[in-house]
Amino acid sequence: MSNPVLNFCIRLMKWLPVVFITLIVLWSYYAYVVEMCVFAITSLPQKVVYLVLYHVFFLIFVWSYYQTIFAPVGKPAQEFYLSKADVDRLEHEDREDRQQQYLAQMAKDLPLVTRTIGGSIRYCEPCQLIKPDRCHHCSMCGTCVLKMDHHCPWVNNCVGYSNYKFFVLFLGYGLLYCIYVAGTSVEYFVKFWNKELDDTIGNGRFHILFLFFAAAMFSISLVSLFGYHLYLVFSNRTTLESFRTPMFRHGPDKDGFNLGSSNNLKEVFGEDRRLWFLPVFTSFGDGMSFPTRRTSEDSHQLLNDRQRWAEEGEGDISDRETALTTVQPPGRSRVHVEAET
Repeated sequence: MSNPVLNFCIRLMKWLPVVFITLIVLWSYYAYVVEMCVFAITSLPQKVVYLVLYHVFFLIFVWSYYQTIFAPVGKPAQEFYLSKADVDRLEHEDREDRQQQYLAQMAKDLPLVTRTIGGSIRYCEPCQLIKPDRCHHCSMCGTCVLKMDHHCPWVNNCVGYSNYKFFVLFLGYGLLYCIYVAGTSVEYFVKFWNKELDDTIGNGRFHILFLFFAAAMFSISLVSLFGYHLYLVFSNRTTLESFRTPMFRHGPDKDGFNLGSSNNLKEVFGEDRRLWFLPVFTSFGDGMSFPTRRTSEDSHQLLNDRQRWAEEGEGDISDRETALTTVQPPGRSRVHVEAET
């Protein structure tokens, strides 16, 4: 039996990184607005310009962070879940090849193109569902997550289909926020070392000193992380897929979901460019049906209709691959939870 007190403590501990980041952001707001702009800067026009620009960066950054944290985890549709009767039949099946055949039969009408390393249908025992493409089980969230990228402790949430756009914007606006703070406070950082700051601001000098250091250090960290996720966006990969190549019916293919930079960008940010830079949900599709590039093996006929979307901009990908009627996996394959990294 689970201990409710222990579970509450665990949930509370998961929020500590978010609380830490929130406290740093709130302190930076006080240090910049009060100690630097109000007390350290003497020019009124400079105060106004700095404060207006600062609040623009601050608000869009906080908005993106909020959306990343509180966006619901994207879960598979009900059609991917097995009924209780199907689960019982699967669990009581002794032969592994029969288990795989049974899963293949149940998945024949589902939009699936990826497989396990052994070539079998991807099945999640804890959730009792057939995994959609790019879906993985998160042990921290206790559920399968659509297009899972990774579980981020700094937002206490899984980064996936439902909030990946928010996460990328959070990194980008966080970087801009830090660069702006560091760039506008460096003048007063230099004055601090040259002992040119007015003594009337007292301990505010140390706030400005640490404000510059914190902004500069976070800028260095965010520039590499933001650049890496931009690379993933333009190549249409997730963090998990960059470490473990997706397995298709025709074999492993690290660029299997790559539709070209333009279409890859639209898959995450949507087709309306006016909304690309706002933390509102505009990602393409339903998180369970993903267009793929055409394979060299025409006999498989993988997603010709979905490829047409990439070439002609069609949004209707409701046609399922009728070729997925039967999958004969190797006899050594097992129906167990796929190892998640």
